[in-house]
Amino acid sequence: MSRGGRHTYAAISVLAAGALVLTGCSEGGSKSGGNDKEQQENAERQQAAIKFGDEAASKGPAAEVPGAKSGGTISVLARDSYAHLDPGQIYVQDEMAVSQLLHRGLTGYKSTSNDGSKHEVVGDLATDSGTTTDGGKTWKYTLKDGIKFEDGSAITSADVRHTFERQFAAFVNQGPPYIQQWLADTPGADYRKLLPDGPFKGKHLPDSIIETPDDKTVVFKFKQPHADLPYALAMTGYAIVSEKGDTKEKYDKKPVVTGPYKIQEFKSGKSMVLVKNTNWDPATDPLRHQYVDKFNITFNQQYEDSTKALLADSGTDRTGVSFSNQVDAGNLSKVLSDPKMKSRTVSGFQPYVGQMNINLAHPEMKDIKVRQAIAYALPVTPFVRAYGGTDAMEVAGGIISPTVTGYDPAFDPWGKKKKPAGDPAKAKALLEEAGKTGLKLTFGYINTPEGQQYSTAMAAGLEKAGFDVQRQEIPAETYYDQVSKLDNNYDIFHTAWGADWPSASTVIPPLYDGRAIAEGAQNYSQVNDSKANSEIDRINKITDPAKASAEWGKLNEYLVKDVVNVVPTAYYKQTQIAGTKVGGLVYDDIIAGVDPRRLYVK
Repeated sequence: MSRGGRHTYAAISVLAAGALVLTGCSEGGSKSGGNDKEQQENAERQQAAIKFGDEAASKGPAAEVPGAKSGGTISVLARDSYAHLDPGQIYVQDEMAVSQLLHRGLTGYKSTSNDGSKHEVVGDLATDSGTTTDGGKTWKYTLKDGIKFEDGSAITSADVRHTFERQFAAFVNQGPPYIQQWLADTPGADYRKLLPDGPFKGKHLPDSIIETPDDKTVVFKFKQPHADLPYALAMTGYAIVSEKGDTKEKYDKKPVVTGPYKIQEFKSGKSMVLVKNTNWDPATDPLRHQYVDKFNITFNQQYEDSTKALLADSGTDRTGVSFSNQVDAGNLSKVLSDPKMKSRTVSGFQPYVGQMNINLAHPEMKDIKVRQAIAYALPVTPFVRAYGGTDAMEVAGGIISPTVTGYDPAFDPWGKKKKPAGDPAKAKALLEEAGKTGLKLTFGYINTPEGQQYSTAMAAGLEKAGFDVQRQEIPAETYYDQVSKLDNNYDIFHTAWGADWPSASTVIPPLYDGRAIAEGAQNYSQVNDSKANSEIDRINKITDPAKASAEWGKLNEYLVKDVVNVVPTAYYKQTQIAGTKVGGLVYDDIIAGVDPRRLYVK
């Protein structure tokens, strides 16, 4: 998933093994060696195995939040408006956060502790997390009684079939690709050939792929075993869509929801109001609560604005929170060091890895020496500082996060941990060898205060090496939509990706499989390397998680060091605050931020 826009853990794999430690850094560099106890415990926790729950574990209602009461309005301060509300189009962190209140899928993550650190995958709309008798090739799900859409219509197996068939339609191009690829038994974007128009022209997937023998039963049939299906189904991108209410592209602004809240009003770029969904039955839902009467969401609140408002703690901001905004860089150390703020502050590591993409669709970027020059020259210190320094993130060497198996803290091919300000001299020499001194680089950056700050300083670092950098702003609301266009104008641009569960199988294939190059897809650098493609196929067939992890680690090194389609920048952390009248505040590892499902007004 993407961040800042895009991605939050949709799942954590039971195959993850071994604790990995984030290394500390000073002035944007990594120096402390990873001995910080809290960092180590956090990294270990995010890799802990999460079991699949049975029918008993999947029953509602959700366990009560200590001290919770009903009523009141919570004000939500958000930087970015929501570009997508159709669950099939959702794959960015802020949209996934609000979706916890709006959408439900066959499975979901039930918090089994009051601090957001322990979870179990259970049936959400289904009676359990799924049953398989052949090692993961065939999965059966039975729908619960009494589940309804917001319009009061019953949710049936026909809606589930429709949800997965519509994923093959061309207009659904922003969400996760896993289950479509598994159903089609093909990597990359070729899965669409299985049902090119989705179900919208009367064609359907055969019963040999998805079977719905009655209104309550759904059976997924794969040619290869996919033991991770319960995790994938827990992603917002696979939440259930109403067959009757599907308005195709228009569904993106006005979906028919299944969660405890529905959209009363949405003014794109301005505000959103969520009110209680009276057709949501808590007896069917083991994950969510409906304590608050209303959520008033206000957009265009930059990190500094939302932090100042919540610190002031007056008026409606006393019941204020943000689902995605973090504490801004200028106030971060103050918040973390103030004991009075502890009760209304939550922090944790996120699965995201920042990376500067080099657009290989552009002819000038195909020269390996140009890409190497970018890698050496790019300073990452400005990026880390823009978000609050080492309290907010850690300089990255590779594309595998410390929360994911396969991470190697020693891997640092471009010397960013030792020289986070970059090495313009090495870069300049490479540009001269290539005969490309003065080469124009169009740098697309997100139009936020942080984006303006880091892009200006990064551009200056690249110019020291001999590049002619032209910065081009991109609106925050549609940033990922713009950079995922195949014909975008940007030579370089920054994205951040988080594993959907702590396996690099949810990082490397979606980002770097050349067969996944498609409009709106996540191969942002448009890399198509034959060795990487074949290695993805080979490693995906390895059933031993430890062996697979080691091989993903090797492929990570090959891509970063030899292909050079991206330059890793930083591993992410997150600190958020709320007003004094907000109860139920916890940082949830799966959501990678505040858990909106358990909030109440004190």
